[in-house]
Amino acid sequence: MKKRALKRLMAVCAAALVTLSACGGNAIDDAIKSAESSNQATSQSSVESSSATNPVDGGEDTPVVAELTYKDGTVLRMACGYNNAKTGLRFDADVAKEGVTLADGVTYHTGDFKPTWVEVMDTLHFTIEDKYEGDKDTDNYTKWTADAGTLASVDMFSGSATQLQQGGAAGQVVNIAEYLDMMPNLKAFLADKPIVRMALTGSVEGDDAGAIYGSPYFDGLDDIEKMPLMRADWVVALLDGEGEFTAAKSDKTAKPVYQPYMPTSGKVEVEVVKADASGVEKIQKDYDAAGNIVANMNAKGSMSGVEAVNMLREYIDKAYNGYYGTSRSNLFIGQNAAWDADEMVALLRCVVANSATLNESGTKVQGLFSREESNNSRRADIYRIAGVLFGVRGLESRQDFLFFDKAGQLHDARTEDATYTALLRMNDMVKEGLIAADFVASSSDITTKSDNYLKDDFGFMSYDYNQTQTIFNENGTLQDGEKYMAVMIPVARWDDGTGEKFMRFTESWRSAKSGGWAISKPGVGDDQDKLYAALKLIDYAYSEEGQILMSYGPAAFRDDANTFDFYGKKMPHVSAKNYEDLWKLAKGNYTNYARQYLGSTLSFNKTQAFEMECTTAVGKEGLNNVTNAISLGLIKHPELTVNSNMWYTIVPTVLPTSETDNDTLKGYTELSKSFSTNKLENNVLLNVIIRGTTAENSSATGVSASEAASTIMNDWHGKQYLAIKQQAWESLKEYADSNF
Repeated sequence: MKKRALKRLMAVCAAALVTLSACGGNAIDDAIKSAESSNQATSQSSVESSSATNPVDGGEDTPVVAELTYKDGTVLRMACGYNNAKTGLRFDADVAKEGVTLADGVTYHTGDFKPTWVEVMDTLHFTIEDKYEGDKDTDNYTKWTADAGTLASVDMFSGSATQLQQGGAAGQVVNIAEYLDMMPNLKAFLADKPIVRMALTGSVEGDDAGAIYGSPYFDGLDDIEKMPLMRADWVVALLDGEGEFTAAKSDKTAKPVYQPYMPTSGKVEVEVVKADASGVEKIQKDYDAAGNIVANMNAKGSMSGVEAVNMLREYIDKAYNGYYGTSRSNLFIGQNAAWDADEMVALLRCVVANSATLNESGTKVQGLFSREESNNSRRADIYRIAGVLFGVRGLESRQDFLFFDKAGQLHDARTEDATYTALLRMNDMVKEGLIAADFVASSSDITTKSDNYLKDDFGFMSYDYNQTQTIFNENGTLQDGEKYMAVMIPVARWDDGTGEKFMRFTESWRSAKSGGWAISKPGVGDDQDKLYAALKLIDYAYSEEGQILMSYGPAAFRDDANTFDFYGKKMPHVSAKNYEDLWKLAKGNYTNYARQYLGSTLSFNKTQAFEMECTTAVGKEGLNNVTNAISLGLIKHPELTVNSNMWYTIVPTVLPTSETDNDTLKGYTELSKSFSTNKLENNVLLNVIIRGTTAENSSATGVSASEAASTIMNDWHGKQYLAIKQQAWESLKEYADSNF
């Protein structure tokens, strides 16, 4: 019996005993039987109301919150998954093949529910009828809302957050907020994260003010997402050791194009994590002593790769007054790293001019590359790293390209001059051959990916997820002695509204993602059992037990008795057999394995604990360096609270715009079509990096780089877009201040 139901039963029985104490035992027994019968009827039927009162509690009427009870075996028709047939609730033929035996000892076949969803059904006592057809969220939503008849045939479905809010406004989606008092886990979760609660709010006006039309999805929460990664062994080979660097053969550096970003004289004081990670210390970049490395190289012009390396070595020794000793590589890859954009460019010049040293096959080494060179969703990481390098906000925003200034006014990176200044610096790198040739080519027949770059020893650096990319250290891609690892966020010029300062900041911060699962209003209709079962699933996913299940899978896949500390919380280890399967079936890619085989991490709140444990030793080394800097306050980031300096507040993933505003926004086609991260569609930001100047760029983008900010603001409706978003934010903030 549930604790709340038992408490109510005991209260009713206590009242009966008091009023019947003068009667015989049979009367008392009858009263108890009556109370038990009443409770049983309540537990087997839909609970009536969340506003019921309990008259037996110290003589006062106190609210009794109704529970999400429903009939055992209630059927939920679920059109839910994660973007393709392999990552649905059931095994796809490409995954199950002739049958796959997992850590629970069960052999699964095509069409079988994955272990996580078997456990969900066993725990929550409902039955799933799988209606998912392998579509992406946006396409899935469109399919099931094509007409009222199709939406009536499912009880839960997935879509983008924006779509779900629009569907809610149209009466297609259940407003979860109406049931929050019956969902203690989700309610507590949202109360602790106000920006997330705001991001879910579909409306702040009318009868549905405060509405929540979809469950939030987090691929990790309140943690860093992407970071720079480098071939650390190459940095060591070029920079470390006594005496001068020598090589039998090297190439020439290109004619210099990139110009200094950091100062060329004076001193800049920066904080670093001590090499032993025990705390923080201050060091200086002494430009008076060493000059600026880019200016130094530019004055020399094209030179041999050997000469470039020795120039960088000398600069590190002088600029940091011997701080790094003969382990100069730690400027970039160490716990106490302090590198900046100029130093990175100097290193890239050294790398691409020393292919013979770094690559035994003689293949021309490429500098900065993206994971998939013909896929805009991955190529976009090149403009994202530009923001980190050159102190530009909005390029990794949770919503479009928006960010707050200190006073809470929204800005759009697409309409900021600083954005295009940074992108043109990236174009300078392109002109010097420091960014991969296949990124620049970007044609549909390009198939180069990060594993090609690493396997064939011709890729140096990217900006990506740590776990999925550092698996190459252990899956046979890299060889003994080769090391691809996350490195520190660079020092850059940032202005947070209190004045420019040299610091580390990342906008790549985990918050609510842009998709979620929702309850179909026509689907559940008047069937309270279906409604409550769907609500129970969502609430359960935010309980401690549910979060672990939705991340790790069932108990057979975990070692619950053996825990480890993850950000102050004890989390279970992955079982030995499960870890073995991770590598056997998914080559160490935790996310692919969890989604395709366990059925976990498809939605809701995925803890990064599982991912951290499944990260390679090299991956953990780099990540630990970065997270130490975060915990010590050296790497700053947007926060999931409303900060007194709004520059540090993360923009909600969705803002509650009206139907009229949504129609207006849809009409701003230049803004939506010209900044696409779909595979080979047009993206102005990428085009500026690749082509740069007015003459070279205008034919491909329709707007010159030099005039882009003004054109997008004034001719492409950027000003009107910002006005709509600003009004939505202000209305949301006012509503939240009064109601959350």
